[in-house]
Amino acid sequence: MNTDDPRQPLLGRRKRWRNTASKFCNMESWRRRFPISIWLPNYCLEYLLRDAIAGITVGLTSIPQGIAYAMLAGLPPQVGLYSSIFPGIVYAIFGSCKDVTVGPTAILAALLAKYVAKSPDFAYLATFLSGCLILLLGVLQLGFLLDFISKPVISGFTTAAALQISASQLKSLFHITGASGGTFITALINFFNNIKTVKLWDTVLGISTIIALLLLKRATIPTSSTDGRVRVVLANVWLYVVRARNALVVFVGLILAYVLSLQGITPFALTGTIQGGLPHFGPPPFSTTVDNKTLNFEHMLQVFGPEGFAMPLVAILESIAIAKAFAGSTTVDATQEMIAIGACNMLSSFAQSMPVTGSFTRTALNHASGVITPAGSLFKASLVLLSVTLLAEAFYFIPRATLAGIIMVAMMSIIDFSIVKKLWMNNKPELAVWLLTLCVGVSAGLEYGIAAGAGADALRALATAARPRLYSQHFKVGNQDCVSLSLQGTLSYACAEHVPRELRARAAHVHVLVLDAKHLRAADFGVFENLVTVILDLEKQKYRILLWNFDLKHQKLLEDMHPGISTRFVSGPSIDQFILDLNTEGMLV
Repeated sequence: MNTDDPRQPLLGRRKRWRNTASKFCNMESWRRRFPISIWLPNYCLEYLLRDAIAGITVGLTSIPQGIAYAMLAGLPPQVGLYSSIFPGIVYAIFGSCKDVTVGPTAILAALLAKYVAKSPDFAYLATFLSGCLILLLGVLQLGFLLDFISKPVISGFTTAAALQISASQLKSLFHITGASGGTFITALINFFNNIKTVKLWDTVLGISTIIALLLLKRATIPTSSTDGRVRVVLANVWLYVVRARNALVVFVGLILAYVLSLQGITPFALTGTIQGGLPHFGPPPFSTTVDNKTLNFEHMLQVFGPEGFAMPLVAILESIAIAKAFAGSTTVDATQEMIAIGACNMLSSFAQSMPVTGSFTRTALNHASGVITPAGSLFKASLVLLSVTLLAEAFYFIPRATLAGIIMVAMMSIIDFSIVKKLWMNNKPELAVWLLTLCVGVSAGLEYGIAAGAGADALRALATAARPRLYSQHFKVGNQDCVSLSLQGTLSYACAEHVPRELRARAAHVHVLVLDAKHLRAADFGVFENLVTVILDLEKQKYRILLWNFDLKHQKLLEDMHPGISTRFVSGPSIDQFILDLNTEGMLV
């Protein structure tokens, strides 16, 4: 082959293009983007039964939680049910994790609430825009951007969200007057300002709901029965009671309110009328009316503002974190999960859905119920669909205090204070980031909390890049006082002044200065340029410099800057002999 062929660069580019195209266009790649094409051909009756059991079990929890989260966002209750139906169908097609259950979550509802206060149309548009953005990030394989959101930021954000959501439910739990929503601080202020308006029976029912849920979650049945088969049956029955505990307390509250209403007594605040049937299908609204003023699409985007990016960001973080938590030894395809969550939101926005993502509570229940494939989402969606079309009138009698109790118990599982001790013992700067995220989140708003935490992390990363840790060691070889300065990791342009300054500081009171680059991976041009200047300056002051274990690419760069510097390069397991040789050999500048 003629290596001098001028067409070689063009041919090489064409070959690389074909390789890239084949990577994205082959059949296996397309099958990964439609996971249903992988598991459906192997589907069998056993899978059907186990998926049906898991789907129905999750559906019994999705109904009360869907209603509760829709009301938390300030939307009609049926929207929470629609948001459990259509995303579940879409996820069964695009979802790659069998355990993940997609639907409304408390955190997304809390982020959405301030926009819904203006008009419910903002909820449907937020779902569409969030879906488009998440889908775009997935298609462009930009999931690596999430790596810049650290664990302390995520933990601080979820804890702040849990506190804010719990505080927002005090109004329904105690049936007090006053405004709802706002931050954790404003919700507490509203509660104490209106504490004299607390209603007795709502309080009793709400607290009883919380106690019942906690007892059902932790209680076990006696196992002293002599009949092993009876013990197994009772254990299985009790297991499903525990898993369906949310539906159970709602059912008890509903029956109680209904029976009392027959006697003409209404001691509790009720959910009220839920419009049953199917949603209105159509594109999301790109204009709306607020206070008799028409807002076009541009004005609606202005209402969302930069804070609106918090919803798709949280949706991605929640879903991928949940998928990884339940994947076990299986690798999670983060790109496919982003495509699935994006498609769920974008398509379900045409069916009056609020923003959705993976739910930790329902995913854990799905996993514990033994789901085999994403088809479990279809059975969950079918049950919720039956409930919203056939049982909507019965939902009228669900007490609001019961729904508030369900939300508050769900929030207990995501409050994470255990991380504080670990960070205090091991990394106090990260603890400061956690505290900042938490404090800003509960005082100014959740979206500002995650922005503050991410900003603090960015500043921390920049500070580390500008002031890298340089390890020095003083030692003596013969009568020579020496110091070794270890260059490690990547030295960016941000530390171009810091590293030479540290080199000068370490040179005091020694005869020989050793720069050890054994663990140096990369360094910017400006860093080496300043190092050469300092080395030459120190040698004029009669200091002796050795450049130890520099790899070839770094040697070449330094030699290009100053050809004479090549005489300083030494390599080997020990530096002692080279220092002794300095007593007999001169250094060329």
